[in-house]
Amino acid sequence: MPTIDQTRSWYPDFDPVHGFDHILRVLRLAERLAAAEGADLEVVRAAALLHDASGAETGGAGRAEHQHHSADFAKEVLVAEGWPLERIAAVQHCIRAHRFRGDESPQTIEAKVLFDADKLDVIGAFGVARTLGYDVVMGWPFYAEPSQQFKETGKKEEGERHSSYHEYLFKLGKIKDRLQTATGRKLAQERQAFMNAFFEQLDAEARGER
Repeated sequence: MPTIDQTRSWYPDFDPVHGFDHILRVLRLAERLAAAEGADLEVVRAAALLHDASGAETGGAGRAEHQHHSADFAKEVLVAEGWPLERIAAVQHCIRAHRFRGDESPQTIEAKVLFDADKLDVIGAFGVARTLGYDVVMGWPFYAEPSQQFKETGKKEEGERHSSYHEYLFKLGKIKDRLQTATGRKLAQERQAFMNAFFEQLDAEARGER
């Protein structure tokens, strides 16, 4: 099993969205979910520590495929530790399936646990902070009024700027309904309500309604 100190070396010194602090929060959530859902804790811990270890840097060119890069990196790490290939494959599936916009859905309870732990960290107080931090890194506004087309289809009109509010409408406001485990959905209720209230307030203030 990778150690915490070893894991720290795989992540950038500062990344407000996908830094080492995110990994620690996901690890704690994943351990909690794994215990409640009866998942293999060793597989879940390894997957949590390695899930963003390659290519996940905010704004990086490999961000869209980081789940595959991280799964490949995980295999290298775990082969060196002498893990059996079938357990390495279980960890890799968790990592490949953790991304909201990914091309592989979680099939095992371990993969579902990691998916939920990772998504719980994008809602609630840290979810708001990470979303705004991503805007700062990318040079995007916190708020831009979405077009009617975006509201209906999730596709921006030509020249329409992306913002945190766009991300909320497209993804963040729907996280709770995408979670895979009963425990995750229960934990998401308060976090989702907090995020919803924040972005509803943001929209109202931008319009001068509050």
